[in-house]
Amino acid sequence: MRKLFLFILLIPFITFAKEKYFVIERETSSVATVENHKFKSRLENLHNLNHAVIKFYEKDGYLITRDGYLIKFDPINEKILKEIKVGESSIGIVIEEDYVAVANYSNKSVIILDRDLNIKQTIETGSRNVGIKSYKDYLVFSLMDKDQIWVLKKSKEKFERFKTFENVGEVPFDAMQKDNLYIVGFFNSPFIGVLDLHNFNYKQIKLFNENSEPVLKVPHFGTWSIYKDKIIIPAVGDKKVYVFDENFKPIKTIKTVGLPVFTSISPDGRFMAVTFSGKEFPYLQIVDMSNFEIVKVKTLNFDGKVLHVRWSKEEPLLYVSVNDSNKVVGISIDKWKESFSVEVIKPSGIFIYEE
Repeated sequence: MRKLFLFILLIPFITFAKEKYFVIERETSSVATVENHKFKSRLENLHNLNHAVIKFYEKDGYLITRDGYLIKFDPINEKILKEIKVGESSIGIVIEEDYVAVANYSNKSVIILDRDLNIKQTIETGSRNVGIKSYKDYLVFSLMDKDQIWVLKKSKEKFERFKTFENVGEVPFDAMQKDNLYIVGFFNSPFIGVLDLHNFNYKQIKLFNENSEPVLKVPHFGTWSIYKDKIIIPAVGDKKVYVFDENFKPIKTIKTVGLPVFTSISPDGRFMAVTFSGKEFPYLQIVDMSNFEIVKVKTLNFDGKVLHVRWSKEEPLLYVSVNDSNKVVGISIDKWKESFSVEVIKPSGIFIYEE
């Protein structure tokens, strides 16, 4: 009875985790799970996890590996459910209620599966395919080797090519989506492309790069770089990130300490974290989104390469994977200091499952 009384008293101070973190351990082909700031479990034998991506839909988790395996797992019980080979080199994935779509570098194709990983359609493109997104009945992706954007439309059980946009820019490498806007970046063109999926108008938005340094790690585009009417674009080969409004009017160009890789805005829109490649790998810069000024420059200097970041939605924390030091660090945003550290083997991508 006394124990029950004490438990009732403690209830207001007990934190029940809703977020669970899945961290790619690419050197060991495994995924670590972190919960309540502690290591919890490990999924193993997951093939080549270079550039691996995890996405969640309802209570299902899907992992796409670099060597072309699509793996479905249970994120609640942390169990592998099924895997299937969908290519030789896979790069992107989209999950919808009734299908999964995978973009492959090789074989040069897009694969459509049902949610239980049965292949329903193979779409040959003759190109490496990047930036796959969905919008209503459409599936959109860019063809790296053809400088094209394809829009497929779902008709009954099949996707058919609906629109082809040619000469969109040289060597598209990634894309992000803001509602009906498909935003694509290019390696060899000084602009981004914006395709409006309402009216299928395509336009180019000029970027003002001053330098063209060798790119060691490709910048990543993602929804984490969008907050309400602000759209962040990391430069290719220049130490800058660009801030646009939702009409792509330039707001600010922010000079950074290195070549940006990830730009990630906090859930409340107050801050943006920027990661880098090359000798600036260990640095992490924080931008105050109210004035677009750098909050910290060299204070967040880790003892190893920073490969990925994720903002918590339920705590004032920024999760940082420090690859060389075998740890994921939680940074408190009130003091920008380490709050905790979890041992993870060569961590790279961090993905959040919200129960």
